[in-house]
Amino acid sequence: MNYTQIRHLNQITPSTLIVGVDVSKRFHIARAQDYRGQEFGKHIKFLNSNEGFKAFAAWFESLMKQECKTSIVVGMEPTGPYWINLARYLNNRDILVVTVNPHHVKKSKELDDNNQSKNDVKDARVIAQLVKDARFSEPNFLDGPYEELRNAKNLRRIMISDLTRNINRIQNWLDRFFPEWEQVYARWEAKSFVIVLKRYTFPEVIAKQTASELYESIQIDVKRGFGKSRIDKLIEVCKMSIGLKTGYAMGVECVTKIVKKSE
Repeated sequence: MNYTQIRHLNQITPSTLIVGVDVSKRFHIARAQDYRGQEFGKHIKFLNSNEGFKAFAAWFESLMKQECKTSIVVGMEPTGPYWINLARYLNNRDILVVTVNPHHVKKSKELDDNNQSKNDVKDARVIAQLVKDARFSEPNFLDGPYEELRNAKNLRRIMISDLTRNINRIQNWLDRFFPEWEQVYARWEAKSFVIVLKRYTFPEVIAKQTASELYESIQIDVKRGFGKSRIDKLIEVCKMSIGLKTGYAMGVECVTKIVKKSE
């Protein structure tokens, strides 16, 4: 047993009410017990809303008064974003909120009844038991600029993931319909090539354009950085392309949306 678990055990005393909450998107289920595992009252099912949180608070405050408990620990699984609002609500009321490992919950299901079946009421009990055994961690609630930085970090990770996904989709599309594009451009993100993809999309369509028409079309948006020699080469490569000649309708829709998202 490590120092952290010993410290957590010291937080669980005979005067502590232990509450396990199984969270979900629309409602939560909670069960209460003491440090020996003796359950108090009946479980409560409450909505994931302000009214539901108030009903939950009234429920555990009533149990604390009834069972002469002076402190409370509320444990829950950090399931997606569904636990955060409840945890914040309780933390603002100076109630100790802890989280348990979902993997531990899954592995501990059959300890009480030798059955691994899942239901919300049972999970709430398993969570409370894990809290009783000090198998929990304390989430770090941030405020002000620190919370802004954490949200910015999460948003940046999502944006990078989306950008990488879109780049891979574009690359996949090019490999299908225009595998020779690298003979003309080093990077598909080149502004002139992106414009060509938006306006003409397929090698077969590009090949029907004259060099002067294509050059003038691109020059409207790109003032410099490309020459007619590259346009000549692009048309020549398009005429010899082995890319797919079917699935054009969805191909146009796909490349237009992906390129727009990647800009």
